[in-house]
Amino acid sequence: MSATFEPRFLRVEAGPLGRRFALHHRPAGPVRGLVVHVHAFAEEMNKSRRMVAMQARALASAGCAVLQLDLLGCGDSDGDFGDAAWARWVEDVQAAARWLQDQHPTSGALPLWLWGMRAGSLLAAEAAAALAAAGQPCHLLLWQPTPQGRLLLQQFLRLKAASELLAGQARAAMEQLRTELAAGQRIEIAGYELSPELCAGMERATLPPPPGPAGRLVWLETSPVETPTLAPAGAATMASWRQAGWTVDAAAVRGPAFWQTTEIEDAPALIEATLAALAAPQPTGTAQAEPAAA
Repeated sequence: MSATFEPRFLRVEAGPLGRRFALHHRPAGPVRGLVVHVHAFAEEMNKSRRMVAMQARALASAGCAVLQLDLLGCGDSDGDFGDAAWARWVEDVQAAARWLQDQHPTSGALPLWLWGMRAGSLLAAEAAAALAAAGQPCHLLLWQPTPQGRLLLQQFLRLKAASELLAGQARAAMEQLRTELAAGQRIEIAGYELSPELCAGMERATLPPPPGPAGRLVWLETSPVETPTLAPAGAATMASWRQAGWTVDAAAVRGPAFWQTTEIEDAPALIEATLAALAAPQPTGTAQAEPAAA
């Protein structure tokens, strides 16, 4: 028997915006770990769908129960993108982790991983801190993480200003967008409506290590060059996690920037690196005593 998956809606809160769509991947045999995927932001989420699905199936075949969640206002979940707020997205991730643990009640001693993609890495880190405060420490698997949310937000805002570039009005357009957000107005960029709450949370988001028991941080990047190397931007962040006692496994593998390429592309080396990293023995004295999921 092979691993299976089932689509479903999770009720995370009361009211008309309370349902989140999810895909629950079940291993064919014993569950060796739990993984909650936290998707990328806006169009990067759509570009990443294929790679995420391939990785989720590979993890399930290796014994992990995986939950792919559409956050509030994204994909097939309730609400529109304009309804989203950063804090509510963090709550969605926590609710997904609790739901997955409830579905596999014998897995209390097994590792829980939050798997973030790009901006989803920032959400995963905040959710991990909240879970740790509630006595549920977890590990983090981050794909192409951005240490500062304000950089991602700034890049997204520039899409709106791009049309003004030739006219020399790009700076004015950026200032206008920020003025509208400060006044509590929603803004529309590339077909996505952004709320002030979402932008403010993203602007503040960073990647500090969560308080409480230290666990494992797996940090993976892709690069199209023959000999991939990690981007320098993440060095200081990873150093802070190591200083906090976390075991940090970081690597760059050859592959395209599939979250932003014009055509949908695959990065098979990233899938293999992820499986290998989660199969590595769990160091003693960290957030989970059992071996990490394979």
